[in-house]
Amino acid sequence: MTDATQSVETEAGTARVTWHRARKAARVLALGHGAGGGVEARDLQALARVLPAHGVTVALVEQPWRVAGKKVAPAPKTLDVGWHGVWPALAEPGLPVIAGGRSAGARVACRTAVDLGAVAVLALSFPLHPPGRPEKSRADELLEAGVPTLVVQGGRDPFGRPEEFPQGSYGIVEVPYADHGFAVPKRAEIGEEQALEIITDAVTKWAMSLESSG
Repeated sequence: MTDATQSVETEAGTARVTWHRARKAARVLALGHGAGGGVEARDLQALARVLPAHGVTVALVEQPWRVAGKKVAPAPKTLDVGWHGVWPALAEPGLPVIAGGRSAGARVACRTAVDLGAVAVLALSFPLHPPGRPEKSRADELLEAGVPTLVVQGGRDPFGRPEEFPQGSYGIVEVPYADHGFAVPKRAEIGEEQALEIITDAVTKWAMSLESSG
């Protein structure tokens, strides 16, 4: 259930947070969107539906460029500025905050986690490299996140398949057959709902393990 939508002023412009609150929350999971879409992404919406029942309040964060109706995301540094500006609102409930996001939003979460005091990072569809350009690796952002990290990646994501990821201290969950948006072909052995269940089940278990360890 959506409890409230909150506008937050940042140095990059006005951001928007949509809260999906847990009745007895132990954590906040803050989720940013990608460069090509908003918080209506299927994985973000699925997590917002499922996680509150497990004691995790989900905050869907719309970056200022998206709130302003622009079509193209700004430079990574500007995305980081927007995320920094929203963080006090995310931390205001006084609960530990997991930084997360999909694609470009996952990169933001990794780059800023330590500075902001995030307890962990959830990276959905981490864009390891541009499609067809494996030499342009962004692995350092992931490897240097500095906090417990979970990557959830589609098995046929052109921005980086699970087997392309380097060894590291993070966990990685594969969504078989899924692309960058976690869509699966009609001929695949799993359907769209099953793909989303893999994501929500994995994130729920991971979030619970964080709770027990800290």
